[in-house]
Amino acid sequence: AGARILLCESDARLGGQLGWRCSRVRGEAAEAWVAAATAKLRTLPNVAMLTRTTAVGYYDHNLVTLVERVTDHLVAPAVALPRERLWKIRARQVIVAAGAFERLLVFPGNDLPGVMLASAAQRYLGQFAVQPGTRAVLFTNNDSAYAAARALQDSGTEVAAIVDVRAESAASSAARAQGIAVENHAVITQVRGRRRVTGVRIGRLRKGRLHDAAAAAIDCDSLLVSGGWDPAVHLLSQSGSRLGFDPVQRCFLPTEPAQAVTAAGAANGVFAADDCIADGSAAGVAAAAAADFASVDKPRPARAPLEVVAFAEVPLDGRHKAFVDLQSDVVAADLRLAAQEGFGAAEHAKRYTATGMGIDQGKISNIAALAVLGQATVRSVPEVGTTTFRPPFVPVTIGTLAGREIGPLLEPVRETPIGDWHEKAGAVTEPVGLWRRPSHYLQSGERTDAAIARECRAVRERAGMLDASTLGKIELIGRDALTLLNRVYTNGWDTLAFGQCRYGVMLRENGMVFDDGVCARLAEHHYLMSTTSAGAREVEHWLLEWLQCEWRDLAVFVTPVTAQWATIAIAGPRARDVLTSCESDIDFSGSVFPHLAVRCGRFAGVPARVLRVSFTGELSYEINVPARFGRALWERLLECGAPHGIAPVGLDAIQVLRAEKGYIAIGHDTDGSVTPIDLGMDWIVSPKKGDFIGRRGLACSDTARKGRKQLVGLTTADAHHVLREGAQLVAWADRTRIDRPPVPMLGHVTSSGASPTLGHSIALALVADGRARMGERVAAVERGRVVEATIVAPRFFDLESARLHA
Repeated sequence: AGARILLCESDARLGGQLGWRCSRVRGEAAEAWVAAATAKLRTLPNVAMLTRTTAVGYYDHNLVTLVERVTDHLVAPAVALPRERLWKIRARQVIVAAGAFERLLVFPGNDLPGVMLASAAQRYLGQFAVQPGTRAVLFTNNDSAYAAARALQDSGTEVAAIVDVRAESAASSAARAQGIAVENHAVITQVRGRRRVTGVRIGRLRKGRLHDAAAAAIDCDSLLVSGGWDPAVHLLSQSGSRLGFDPVQRCFLPTEPAQAVTAAGAANGVFAADDCIADGSAAGVAAAAAADFASVDKPRPARAPLEVVAFAEVPLDGRHKAFVDLQSDVVAADLRLAAQEGFGAAEHAKRYTATGMGIDQGKISNIAALAVLGQATVRSVPEVGTTTFRPPFVPVTIGTLAGREIGPLLEPVRETPIGDWHEKAGAVTEPVGLWRRPSHYLQSGERTDAAIARECRAVRERAGMLDASTLGKIELIGRDALTLLNRVYTNGWDTLAFGQCRYGVMLRENGMVFDDGVCARLAEHHYLMSTTSAGAREVEHWLLEWLQCEWRDLAVFVTPVTAQWATIAIAGPRARDVLTSCESDIDFSGSVFPHLAVRCGRFAGVPARVLRVSFTGELSYEINVPARFGRALWERLLECGAPHGIAPVGLDAIQVLRAEKGYIAIGHDTDGSVTPIDLGMDWIVSPKKGDFIGRRGLACSDTARKGRKQLVGLTTADAHHVLREGAQLVAWADRTRIDRPPVPMLGHVTSSGASPTLGHSIALALVADGRARMGERVAAVERGRVVEATIVAPRFFDLESARLHA
């Protein structure tokens, strides 16, 4: 009908059981029919076929997950491909034609080597040309085992007998006509042999009960069983479809679909090959019609049900176990004990005995277990009910879900829209979360420390340009956006006017600093929140958790836009000159565009949001443009800024510049154990506003106690020695004891660098009662070496912030 179709087949070739179970289909040889149908499908441009691919999960909104085994079958793949691939498919219509599983029969000794399902023996013959034995007995309660008997006989395997629970039938008469002995109204009562099957003993039934437990003995080396077929309804159950019990075929079938899904073929209880094909054709037409690709529906054809009789209970002799779940080694006696102990419900018995909890998820054992449980509690199988089928349908490797552990593919790497330019300019990059950001730019023959110093001087003396695209950007839109800001930030936001920005700090519930950033008001109910680069995703999820779980009455849309905008920061005394050199309809004069303001307009010919905020203490602007214009704007700013001495700068220089001003960096100067008061930022916590996240944490006795670590500055006695970040600090008097621990630790260095502006090294540190220790000497321990340092205020440059407001 023209719909796009994805055909998913778990086997290596199409056709399912037609490859080994059925010799004729619609008058044609099965193999020829499969080949013709496959060839026709390959000519259709709207059909894609995935073999070696299993549907493992069916979720809400018709989302189906597939696992494709791409190279598992290859010894040495010719090209670099993954072993397995995870597909996520969202379809308008789903047809589940997953087939059926042959059912186990429960009788003493049914786990002895040589006992197998009749369909397994048939597959050994038809697909692999392997005989399961030389003399076989078949035990069945339905007609499907007779086809297996004929296949065995045709292969040269001697069929000693077919033991059929049922009375005389057309199938048994046909088998006798072919020279196969059939024992009707009979069951297997014992399997002889120790390490393998050597024979069986059969018993006679009268009115469904065992009449003669030792009627006859038959020598054989294989016993093939068939207890009927269970449609593979697992995916349908996962989709929310209800199941009903078919009393004729004694299996569960889908009844009420919860999503746009249709069952077809054996999964729908249709087991004859021609009936399966007709049912599948009708299901396809119905799905196409439901998806508006076909105008008429096609009635589902009538089918001949496969009659399956209940398996009569065989008394256990106490010496031989009758297995129900071969994987978890659950026997019939276990289920009877579960019922006796009061665990008669299907879900309770499953957990009491571990039936169906292996990797096969009860595909073979479920119905047999329900039948045994029903016998023990005098209930029918539908009265006992069935358990819930859960994904995955088959085991899935962790590698398929998590991805390939091959070099750079171990984890995704994100690059900004300007990433290519940085690479060509010789930038040395470092990871920031999943981003790769330039740490500094090396010129020919230049050392790292010289490059950082050069970039620092460019910002302090002229203008520097930083790719800040990785900063988290989240748009908040809605009438309650202001309420949300007041609840997640420690300071007040009611007075923030249009076109203004404000710096804010977020706390965890325990009062510890979580993230920080600037938030700009773009319209009445429209705010742009910025976060740290590494914290963008976490802040987004944090906001959504509060809105979805606690504050469901707030009308706010939270939209992450980090990747949608490229951000370029221009900082330095000549930053305004650089911007005014580019064409723009934004007025950058200080009186019109003051510090902590935001302006929207066109800059360098593209739409832009410009924030006047600073992380260096210099006159600074952050220009946000749609990501696709990021590279062009970067190059245009370099061109306009060339007469003003502009230079690209990396994170290393920015870290030195912000440390000179005492600006904190989340993750450097915070570690989840410090409050704003510890950082000397009492001013950011409003005493007048209402409740906010972390307010109670700040009121706890531990957050107000003496001895907490506080942010301070450090200068070294050797002005050129740069302290190692993370170096432990001890009292100067304890410096001689570092080789004889324990030594009380006062704190540690959080940020450090050589300041070309000041001509000496600087550092920030968290020190116990740090603000009460101003001027005190401490010893920084660096791999056994002691470095003398002095505690000072955590601000080293431009104390009045005159340059910021230039």
